[in-house]
Amino acid sequence: MKDLIERLRAEGVHTLLAQFTDIHGVAKGKLVPLTHLDELLTDGVGFAGPSIVGTGLPRVGPRAEYYARGNASSATPLPWMPGVARIVCDGFVNGQPFDACPRQVLKRAIARLAERGWHLRTGIEPEFFLLKRDGHRWRPADDLDMLDKPSYDLKSLSRQRGFLHELHAVLSKCGLDVLQIDHEDAHGQYELNFGFDEALASADHLMLFKLAAQALAEAHGMVFSMMPKPFHNQPGSGMHLHVSMWSGWNAKRPDNAQCVFVPHRSDGSADREATLSATGRQFIAGVMAHSAALTALVAPTINSYKRLRLGASLSGTTWSPPYLAQGPNNRTAALRTLHGRFEWRVPDSSTNPYLATAALIVAGLDGIDRKLEPPAECIDDLFELSPAQVRARGIPLLPQSLTEALDALAADELICSALGATLAEEFLRLKRAEVTEYQQQVSDWEMQRYAEAF
Repeated sequence: MKDLIERLRAEGVHTLLAQFTDIHGVAKGKLVPLTHLDELLTDGVGFAGPSIVGTGLPRVGPRAEYYARGNASSATPLPWMPGVARIVCDGFVNGQPFDACPRQVLKRAIARLAERGWHLRTGIEPEFFLLKRDGHRWRPADDLDMLDKPSYDLKSLSRQRGFLHELHAVLSKCGLDVLQIDHEDAHGQYELNFGFDEALASADHLMLFKLAAQALAEAHGMVFSMMPKPFHNQPGSGMHLHVSMWSGWNAKRPDNAQCVFVPHRSDGSADREATLSATGRQFIAGVMAHSAALTALVAPTINSYKRLRLGASLSGTTWSPPYLAQGPNNRTAALRTLHGRFEWRVPDSSTNPYLATAALIVAGLDGIDRKLEPPAECIDDLFELSPAQVRARGIPLLPQSLTEALDALAADELICSALGATLAEEFLRLKRAEVTEYQQQVSDWEMQRYAEAF
């Protein structure tokens, strides 16, 4: 504790940002003077439990207090907030780990992996928009970003280089390995990739990325948006997860880890021509078996299903996988298989990374336990096929509405059990209320179409 305080003081830190994540995947917290680091790391700092969305905590009694307890190893000075260091926190209630804390949910799932000597590594690829308000409308922040096919547009990338360079710089100072940044396939849309890491660390990194991007975009007069689909005729934002599972790892000898998903020949050598091992195939089979329920967690908003809908876009494709298929290097399938890993392409940018990863682990382990086999590999470009042709191949659709996905989640006892009774109940309650509120709205489209039609 003393060494940590001295290190932080040497880096100019005087205040701690005690940060936790709510059920919606939104960063919450408070500022704590560095002199109270001891309290933050031992008992935690207190919050009114029912004031945090999705906790289901009462207003009175010992369970009315939510404590965010810090993890010392996560202490990271924030370059865009001089003098402040973030500490990632777990939720505790009445002295015990809070079952509905999203980070605690993921830690429980990771513990199930550890019982088998495994751990999961993920590489998260967040896509996002840079927007601005124009009266009552939202527009891309860059007025000149107007190409019909804007993927990898260097002109827009150059015009936003100030923000993008600052984002890269601050994330690098925070210890994240930024691999690449590009302009995506919609106006005002970008993607930033950082190096893969242990699953819990990757989720923590994603939250740090969001904190940095939101603050820097605001400083540049823009709005950083992880809304899945802000423009009806353009692609939406995914948050793809690259997933691999490992064994034999320990902190002292990390090079000893072996990827469980790597396929091998009979002589023990890696089979470079194949994608996944038998265990890897069973894992993705479990993910596919629970995909309807998982979709509620990784496409958690009304707007999410405008991204997952069938149809083309201004650029020619949506890049969003409405079909539940898996195939080698197939970006039109829900799961794109690669050598020793797979890319889960269903999650969108509004996903809570802790809940998504926890549910993915539990679904994958179920596939292993039941020795499930995934459907045959799909090598077709599913975006080129008609719905009838897809149906003829026996490929099902993912849920096409939040209501459909919520019904699937409610019926999936395994996934609900992994979330915990409190969080599952709160998630379903909040999301069904969101559906009801949306259904009561009258849109501009409806007024234009019906006001004078009859």
